[in-house]
Amino acid sequence: MMRRFTGDQLLIATHNKGKLDEMRHLLAPFGITVTGAADHDLPEPDETEETFIGNARIKAHAAAKATGLPALSDDSGIEIDALDGAPGVHTADWAETDHGRDFVMAMERTHRELTAKNAPEPWSARFCCTLVLAWPDGHDEVFPGVMEGRVVWPMRGSEGHGYDPIFQPEGYDVTFGEMDRWEKNKISHRAKAVNQLVKIFGDG
Repeated sequence: MMRRFTGDQLLIATHNKGKLDEMRHLLAPFGITVTGAADHDLPEPDETEETFIGNARIKAHAAAKATGLPALSDDSGIEIDALDGAPGVHTADWAETDHGRDFVMAMERTHRELTAKNAPEPWSARFCCTLVLAWPDGHDEVFPGVMEGRVVWPMRGSEGHGYDPIFQPEGYDVTFGEMDRWEKNKISHRAKAVNQLVKIFGDG
């Protein structure tokens, strides 16, 4: 039996302002006060797991334990079958530089590794998002979302972020990078996870 959320305060365990604003907007109809990790001076815990659910749990439980508030976190990335699921939980790591994240570099690495393996097209792949809502008593609920598709080359489109210009979702002939962001937000891996999450709020 899934535990329902009955409180009026929720901590989003992220320092990402965009994610925080997105969740605040989403939860506004439920009368929930949303705060972020920076509001509580929370450090970013080390993500030591090799699964999305593992890393999301680390972040959610660390925040809930530190603040005594229910905490929501997410971990997400792209899995490419021909690369044995890489970059997976290391999706952001592939973009790390001394001057911040460079996702063009990460996409170029992706293509280079696919080419080096002589991987036949289509390069099947999926974007994954796992949301974890943790309570201070140690209980959590998990909400996964997956968007199947394939990696394409060269990069197409300047919308979105991350690996969006090389990901073409199943059933579409455009990449996430070419898609209107509002349309993408309706069908994305994160949208699928969030659609499950909101069912535990309110009375519905």
